[in-house]
Formats: sequence, C-alpha cells, structure tokens
Amino acid sequence: MDLLKVLRGKITKAKPTIVFPEGYDIRVLTAVKQIQDEELLNPIILGPRQQVEYTAYKLGYDLDEFNYIDPREYEEIEELIEKLMERRKGKLDREKAEKLIYDENYFGTMLVYTGKAQGMVSGAAHTTGDTVRPALQIIKTKEGYGRTSGAFLMIRGEETYLMADCAINIELDAQGLAEVAALSNEMAKQFGMDPKVALLSFSTKGSASHELVDKVSEAVKIAKELDPSMKVDGEFQFDAAFIPEVASIKAPNSPVAGKANVFIFPSLEAGNIGYKLAQRFGGFKAIGPILQGLNAPVNDLSRGTTAEEVYYLAIITAAQTLI
Repeated sequence: MDLLKVLRGKITKAKPTIVFPEGYDIRVLTAVKQIQDEELLNPIILGPRQQVEYTAYKLGYDLDEFNYIDPREYEEIEELIEKLMERRKGKLDREKAEKLIYDENYFGTMLVYTGKAQGMVSGAAHTTGDTVRPALQIIKTKEGYGRTSGAFLMIRGEETYLMADCAINIELDAQGLAEVAALSNEMAKQFGMDPKVALLSFSTKGSASHELVDKVSEAVKIAKELDPSMKVDGEFQFDAAFIPEVASIKAPNSPVAGKANVFIFPSLEAGNIGYKLAQRFGGFKAIGPILQGLNAPVNDLSRGTTAEEVYYLAIITAAQTLI
C-alpha cells in the first residue's frame, strides 16, 4: 500500500484547513506552495509580514497567492486573547496573554482550538518545546492520557512502519511506555496498518537481567491491560522483533516476534537514534514527529527538515483531521 497516495486522495476531497506558523521559512513556504498547486488542503501561513514577504520574494512567489495572517494585523485578536485566558483558567493575566498570542505557535494553536483551523504543522524554525508547549496548554491530551509522545511513520515504497517515542519523553516508566504503545497501536490502525507492537530492549525475553529490562517487560503487561485486543509483546531486541529467522530462535512462541511493524523504544535517546539510522542508512522517509494523544493534530518538524518532509507531514496532519 502506498500510504501517502491513499492519504492524498482522502484529504483532497475534504480539504481541511492546516496552519503553518513559520511562513517565513523557505522550506515551509515551498511546501505550502506545492500543497496549494496540488489543491490538497487549505493552508494558512503565519509570520511577521516583512519576513514572510521577503521569503516569498526570494522564492519568486506573490504573497497574495496565499492565505496569510500576520498575528499583529489580525482583526479578531481580542477574541483569541479572551479565549486563551479562559482556556488557561486564571494562569494568565491579560498582559501575559497579549504577549503570548503574538507568538506564532500560540496564535496557530489558538486557531486550531477555536476551530478556525483543524490542525497545525510547526517546528522547522522552533524547538520541539516551542511547538509542544502551546499544544499541551491549549489543545491538551485526550482523556485517560497524561502525556503526548512523538511517533514517526517510516515509509519506503510500500513498506510502512511506526516508531515511538522518538521526540518527546526523555525517559518513561513502565506505565508511560505502555501508554505510548497503546497510542501507537491506535495511530497505526488509523493509517491502515495491522499493528503488531514490539517493545524494544537490549534483551529478548529475559536473555539479560537488569532493571531496564524489567521495566520494558512490565510495560508489556500494562499495555495488554490497557487494550487486551492489542497485538503486543516484548521485551525484544530489534532483530528478534523484525527478522522471522531470529524470532524463531529467540522468541518462538511470540505472536509479534519477527512480524512487528510498530516499535516502541525504551528511551528517547534510543528512539531518536533508531529512527534516524533507518532514515539515513535505510532510505526510509521519516514523517514526523506526529504528536500522539492530543485532542487535535498538532505536529512537530525537525529543524533539519526539508521542504519535502514538510509536505509529507502536512498530508499526515490533514489525514488525522478526518479520523
């Protein structure tokens, strides 16, 4: 299945509105122009007028072609300020709310929260924290989940895998790992996968003894309690999770070993290194981070992103609005 082709077809019919807070970034504006030319969705770009105009000029674009908003010129800014203060429930006075609303990520998140957009893509020129913080404060996590996590869809031809957490949580306890597994399982289903979830470690089914191994093993038990229908197992070394011949030796009775397509890493350092190895050595498209567990899709780009990756994450974000 060519996942991106399938998703393009779906979003072209619905044309959800997605906001891009970094309209002054060459990669972002290039991707948005392609999206507009292909009529995939309705993009909104944000940023200080002088900076966005200069970027458009360098690329040979006319800014009038775009649905563009400079937050400092926005006629409904008072409504957004009031709703931001209301949403933060007394944690912001008016002075602080006015200051935050002119931050492009807060402004963009408020467009999503108030229904003026259905999703947001940011991070090309901001840190992950700059993107995630407004989302957690305003969009908030789904009921039953206390955190968000960052997943990557790894695509090469018709191969599709999902990896998490590769972007947000530096270290998780067993409960946290189980929640990431459950969210990743749901996300994989949303994108048409038949998820088989492997929790990774440096041990396979007790081949090593350490508290880090015990944590992953415990997370598998909790994950099964969170969703008894989930196909999940571990702890696995990657080869046991992925290679049938290795699985037959190391974990012969597992329903997941050797067949896994969703990989849950035991720590952020492992996840971040792992997806980038697959991307750079394996030639996979790495689309993300896709922020899991939020009430609306707000997704984060790597600051090392390309225009192509912005384009792909926009497609994924738009598709999430249809689920």
